[in-house]
Amino acid sequence: MHVHRGYLPGCIGRIAELHATHYAAAAGFGLQFEAKVACELAQFCVSYEPERDGLWLAVDDGVVHGAIAIDGSHAADAGAHLRWFIVADALRGRGLGSALLDEAIAFCRRQGHGRVHLWTFAGLDAARHLYEKHGFRLEHARRGAQWGKEVDEQHFALRLRLRRAAPLR
Repeated sequence: MHVHRGYLPGCIGRIAELHATHYAAAAGFGLQFEAKVACELAQFCVSYEPERDGLWLAVDDGVVHGAIAIDGSHAADAGAHLRWFIVADALRGRGLGSALLDEAIAFCRRQGHGRVHLWTFAGLDAARHLYEKHGFRLEHARRGAQWGKEVDEQHFALRLRLRRAAPLR
């Protein structure tokens, strides 16, 4: 398994598939959710700017088994948006998610994104533990249906301490 930065042919479909199959079983999400993931991820890849955005894929033998993205398009005002974070069910609990999250946060620090935020929903306890372990804090929760089914949506954020350049002497 290695982590690849950036787009690979087939990754949009594979990331959408990982999300669709996992969240159909975990939360009963269906067509609207899969279509939302595929459409928004495709648009992100088309407008991807390497200095602003990040996409990391956990790949083994040419197959994507996990992914995470940072959408920095609104970082100046709203913060960088962590999106499409997923690890194949068979590989959960082995540290792959933590490694992907480390990559994304390190990128945000390097790029000067002072805040990173994400949307998730209640009941994903392992994911919440991972977010909190990396310093994310729940900012607010609300009942909503942005993924096609009503759930208790949660908004987490991480404020990054950015390293300042040493003063010139």
